[in-house]
Amino acid sequence: MAMQASRLLGRSLVRSRPAVLPRSSFSRRLLSTGTEGASAPPPPPPPRASLWKRFLQVTGSITLVTIATGTAFYYVAQKDRTPGVQLPHDPTKKTLVILGSGWGATSLLNSLETADYNVIVISPKNYFLFTPLLPSVAVGTLSPRSILQPTRYVTRHKKRQVTVIEASATDVDPATKTVTFADTSEIQGLVSTTTIPYDYLVFAVGAEVQTFNIPGVRENACFMKELEDAEKMQRRFLDCLESAAFPGQSTEEIKRLLHMVVVGGGPTGVELSGELHDFLEQDLRSWYPELAENVRISLVEALPSVLPMFSKQLIDYTESTFKEAKIDILTKTMVKEIKDKSVVLQMPDKTIVEVPCGLVVWAAGNTLRKVTRDLMSKFPDVQTNRRGITVDECLRMEGSNGSIFAIGDCSATSYAPTAQVASQEGAYLARILSQIAKKDELDARLTALQTASEPEAKEEREQIQKRLAKLEKLRPFKYSHQGSLAYIGSDKAIADLPFFNGNFASGGIATYLFWRSVYLSTLFSVRNRTLVATDWLYVKLFGRDVSRE
Repeated sequence: MAMQASRLLGRSLVRSRPAVLPRSSFSRRLLSTGTEGASAPPPPPPPRASLWKRFLQVTGSITLVTIATGTAFYYVAQKDRTPGVQLPHDPTKKTLVILGSGWGATSLLNSLETADYNVIVISPKNYFLFTPLLPSVAVGTLSPRSILQPTRYVTRHKKRQVTVIEASATDVDPATKTVTFADTSEIQGLVSTTTIPYDYLVFAVGAEVQTFNIPGVRENACFMKELEDAEKMQRRFLDCLESAAFPGQSTEEIKRLLHMVVVGGGPTGVELSGELHDFLEQDLRSWYPELAENVRISLVEALPSVLPMFSKQLIDYTESTFKEAKIDILTKTMVKEIKDKSVVLQMPDKTIVEVPCGLVVWAAGNTLRKVTRDLMSKFPDVQTNRRGITVDECLRMEGSNGSIFAIGDCSATSYAPTAQVASQEGAYLARILSQIAKKDELDARLTALQTASEPEAKEEREQIQKRLAKLEKLRPFKYSHQGSLAYIGSDKAIADLPFFNGNFASGGIATYLFWRSVYLSTLFSVRNRTLVATDWLYVKLFGRDVSRE
């Protein structure tokens, strides 16, 4: 019995022994009681999104951004296309006549508060031309319409109506304060000449090409001043190519036809030479492979170096770039005559050489227009500067008693006749005219109060006189140089920029991208920026058009 009892007791003890806990329970117990041991493993990562889901997310984000950007662009474009209602001309306001539609006049119109005046714009061109990109038009990089800004696109967005007249000013009479102008277009009405009065006149007619009375320049050379000049140069250049491709031409005649001579080592001549080289390398080698090796470009400059307004470092860089591109630079060389099939040059050693060529582009110098010389002749005592109209520190014409302002290339100042100077002069003059309008308004009010004897009128007269004393002081014009840029071909550009008390000189591909971004931002409208950017993309993808009209 005792043995059986002991066996039963042993079985019961075995049954009551606790079972071994699972590992997970043991781990939890260690964590809860603080006993030593390893920490719990991290939870498993969430399941990764499928590639298809991520693709849809990215596509949706891009679509939303595209729709938002497109909507904003469409809104801005439509707002630009649909100007609102304008105030009519006010007979109580003074008349401001602006002659010209170039850099100075257009900058003035952009900044002018037209509610202060009855503004009339008279110009033989009803558009503004972005001249720095004219060489790009000459070789087909840009469409001509891309760098045109119709003047009415500016004036129709002003507060008060601005009258735009496409005509050429023929005479200005400061004594009677009148302007005479004529319609010089192909189609004319019954009235083609008329005269209008002005209270203030802004003379911004620009300049014309200076030929230095060299024989054959006007007859045989292409200019690079107006849009029609660039289009003419493009036609003649393609004509030279097709004539050189005509069967039976001798080697000497082919080389003559394909020799392009650019006269003038300033920014226009350098940029045109660079654009011609790009046209040769990027397009003509593909479409005229039998002629490409015979194309030759020569740049003629009378001064010791090209681009004299740039630093020596950038001049050397430009010359080395042109040397790599096989563009001949002939400095200290003067043009003596331009013939039908050649150009006569005086070399640095004073020898005379006749160089055969197919095309000559003249990009050297400006001179005054006849209407400018006629106006200056009416003030013989003070208007003696042959460079242009003499103005004071506030751009008022000397001798005109403050009624005539002159800006741009037609004026003679201490600054170079560049687009940058003319643009700043126009913006400055807009502020001055606004100040003058306030002064004239106070003068009229003061005149009306002269007969009043009430104490309130006396107090108001004193306040007006104090304000007039402040408005009498006009801040003089000061030019702020923002730097110089030039494209030199081969997707390279140079920049000479002010930096603290010195200059920052840069050249190369990165500067070329900067050059393009600056010119895009300088264009006056979203329309022009879009057209120019589209043209650049088109040429990059498909090349320039080599068809000839």
